Amino acid sequence: MTDLHQQLQGLWLPLITPFRNGELDVTSLRRLVRHYANGPVDGFILGATSGEGMALSVDELEGLVSVVLDELSASSRHLPVCLGLSGASTARMKEALDDTADWPINGYLIASPYYIRPSQRGLVQHFNALADHASWPIVLYNIPYRTAVNLTNETLLALADHPNIAGMKDCCADRAQSIDFLNRRPAGFRVLTGEDAQTFDALSDGADGAILLSAHLETNTFAAIRTLLQQGQRDAALAAWQSVVGLTRLLFAEPSPAPAKHWLWRQGLIDSPEVRLPMVAVSEDLATWLDAEIERRAQLLLPAEVL
Repeated sequence: MTDLHQQLQGLWLPLITPFRNGELDVTSLRRLVRHYANGPVDGFILGATSGEGMALSVDELEGLVSVVLDELSASSRHLPVCLGLSGASTARMKEALDDTADWPINGYLIASPYYIRPSQRGLVQHFNALADHASWPIVLYNIPYRTAVNLTNETLLALADHPNIAGMKDCCADRAQSIDFLNRRPAGFRVLTGEDAQTFDALSDGADGAILLSAHLETNTFAAIRTLLQQGQRDAALAAWQSVVGLTRLLFAEPSPAPAKHWLWRQGLIDSPEVRLPMVAVSEDLATWLDAEIERRAQLLLPAEVL
């Protein structure tokens, strides 16, 4: 069992990639890593959907990993880092694994091949081939509403036996399927939900943790939900969840990660809300809603004597 098998639990952050004037914003990136490394985050995913990985060049991706690992090395917490990779060609994915084989990461998050819609048999062969080839453990990413193909539970069970596949980010959006897999998965195979708006249900059903864009905000609260559920304090966990569930909807009101970047920019954690085409900045209407919610939450944090 690899280190990632042990580490793949709790609250993981699919870190956004800050840009400024078309370039990777290293200053903001370092600020982000310092901020979250000092909190209750248990690991980082870099260059995945939230990190606009498909808009990054290989050099930029390597720079992103290098800066994050450098910043983490200076912190008191040595958090694991997984790299998001995606592609529709098994051969080209193997090349990407070769290109990153000597990067000092802890694993990969890999989605199903998109657009071509392979059979379940093809998916098994695809992921087994990648797991055989990879220098670092793989976390499966089941997100059929983006890839147009669902990893069925029978396929997942077949893949879970591979020693170099550590677990799964579950975005199947089918609670019955998720519960069935949680009940049937082999011991040591980790499942983290990636459905922000269904986090409470998934953790209540037995998921080992969550990979949440929304946890860029109210990070302590998202982490506390799992802790409270583990302690049997369901009512307190539900109250914590109800305080942040609105964020999980607001941050996906328009294509992610633009709303989250707007929020982080307003908070001063990044210097620009810039995204890369075909992503665009949030609309004026959504910006108004986001700014109002930022202000509302800021007022809640003010000491009573200031109000």
